[in-house]
This record gives sequence, C-alpha cells and structure tokens, in this order.
Amino acid sequence: MRKHHPKNERIKRRYLAYLEEAKRLSSASVDQAAAAIAQFEATTKWKDFARFHIEQARAFKRELGEQTNAATGRPLAKATIHSRLMALKAFFQWLASQPGYRRIGYSDADYFNPSANDSRIATARRERSAPSIDQVRHVLNSISIESDIDRRDRALIAFALLSGARDDAIASLALRHVDTDRRTVFQDARSVRTKNRKTFTSWYFPVGDDMEAIVSDWIAHLKGNLLFGPDDPLFPATRVAPDADGHFGPAGVDRIFWKSADAIRRIFRQRFEAAGLAYFNPHSLRTTLARLGEAVCRSPEEFKAWSQNLGHEQVLTTFTSYGAVAGHRQAQIFEALRNGSKRPVGEREPDLTTIANILRQIHDNTLQRR
Repeated sequence: MRKHHPKNERIKRRYLAYLEEAKRLSSASVDQAAAAIAQFEATTKWKDFARFHIEQARAFKRELGEQTNAATGRPLAKATIHSRLMALKAFFQWLASQPGYRRIGYSDADYFNPSANDSRIATARRERSAPSIDQVRHVLNSISIESDIDRRDRALIAFALLSGARDDAIASLALRHVDTDRRTVFQDARSVRTKNRKTFTSWYFPVGDDMEAIVSDWIAHLKGNLLFGPDDPLFPATRVAPDADGHFGPAGVDRIFWKSADAIRRIFRQRFEAAGLAYFNPHSLRTTLARLGEAVCRSPEEFKAWSQNLGHEQVLTTFTSYGAVAGHRQAQIFEALRNGSKRPVGEREPDLTTIANILRQIHDNTLQRR
C-alpha cells in the first residue's frame, strides 16, 4: 500500500522550508510540524492535499481524541492534541494561498480548531514546580567529592542557579564566557546555544557566596590541574574508557562539549534523587530565581534588571512565565491578610508607588506586544 504521495512530498518540502527560512522557526519546531502533517496524511491514506475536505479534519480530530500515549497508555494530553491541530491549521491556511490549492478555502482550516473547552485546558497556565534555594544547597552538600565528575556535577548545579542560564546554553559555554572576578556570564550566540540566539551578558544572582565558591573552585581546577584553555568547555562531557576488567565506564572528564542538554538533565535527576528529593529539571531553577526576584527587588528598575539577567527583553515575560505566586506562598499571604497580622516573614511593607509603577510598566509592555 502506498505510504506517500509525490505531489504532497513536494509541497511539504516547500512548506517546511517556509517555516525554517521565512518564519524562522527552530529545527525542532519544524520537525514537530512535519510530524503532525505526516500523521494527518496517514489518516487520509495519503490522498492529494488538493482534495482536502473538512470531513478529513473532523475525522482527524476524532482520531486524536481516541489515541493513547505509547509510553503511558493514557489518552493523549490536551496540550499535545492542541499543538498538532494548530500545526495542521497553519499548514492548510498556507496551502490555501498556493497555486493549485486555491479550491481549499482559507476558513476550511478552522475545522482543525479543538473545542473551546479543550483549548482552555491545553493553554492554561499552571503553577510551575521549583526547588527552594535551601533544597538546591542540600543537593550540593550531599555530593561527596571523589572524582572530577563529582566536582563537575556539583559546580554544574551551583552554576545553573548562580547564572540562571538555560541548560542548552550551559552545555555550550566555554571557559572564556565566564568572568569570576566581574561575576559575569557572556552568552555569545555565535557559539553559545541561547534561546532565539540572543546575545547578552548576565551577572551572578545573589544566591550565596557558597555557590560562587563552588563555581570558582571548579574553574580554577579546570585551568590549574586539568590545563583547560579559554576555548575549552566550562562543563566538559564525561570521558568513557575501559576499566581493569575491560568494561566501559566513566573515567573522568573529556575536553569536549556536550552536543545537547540531555546529559545535564540526567545529572540533575541523579543528584536530586540521590539527595532524597524529587527531580527538578534545570529549567525549574529559573522559576526559583524569578520568585526570589519578586521577594528582594525594591523597585521596577531592580526587577527590570533582574528580568534582563534571565534573558528576557520584556519584564512581562518574567511575571507571566515564571513569576506566578506559588500556592503555599499564596496561602501564607491570605492567612496574614485574614488575621490582620503583620506581613509574612521576609515580606516588605507595600510601597504603593512601586506597585503602581510596576503595574504601569506591565500595561505599557502589553500594549507594545499587541
């Protein structure tokens, strides 16, 4: 049985090039779009896209609703269904403007829309789980230093909190990007895999001298004992070699960069679980830092600087993506308000001018984004 259509393959190639070159999407986003289109094609038995009918979209939605996740055996998540349907909607809206496909109505793509309720479920913002600074410190203290791998892993976790850098950026940082004297990290998009390939300098977050000491000692060890140079990785990959029994295993660190952030996520999982804590991924530390910023920043200017240090161009991004008040913290605040008592420990008395300025800045940023 045929499992492809030559005409479809040609138009898909054009569309994927459009996403990558004109829409400037990442290769991962383009791959997701391609996978959604391929899945839809399979449900139509690889019919010509030019023969698209709205019943195909409706049938595809029903099929997605009945599918299960191969790993968990549970129905597909609403967010997964939503992303696939939106990828197909965008594809057929583009297709409707292409020569040879004009019989497809632009509004026909709307039949890929999920129900309003499912859309709200899929796009709802939920509280992000993040460790406290004390929990991170507990993990660091639990690591027994017996090898360079232990030293690297401890410094890696400390640096993730100290810098707020994303895991893929950390995996591609070289020694020359970190200035321990100035306490800065230069995230140069020419060689560092930053999000949206932005180049910016960030400063160490005020999370404790012990965190700085761990990172500084690691860098000194790399330079002084392992003779690493400025272009060598800040966090080198694990070197694998045969042991005395001829079995391959970890044998220190190598002078090469990680190709992705997968190894960093594995290290976080192993070290947090070894310390008796639930797994928190590297990105969750950015939520930890955003919440810390809400507590310690005393003016809109300070919070703006804090936001920029996370790589955000708009302070609204920090508020909406990372800055939701945690559930336990919300309970503390309302308990204090209900009892008419003093504000929770560590909480400043409100400065109404500061609050007004922050709200005005959020409003202005919202208007700019529209």
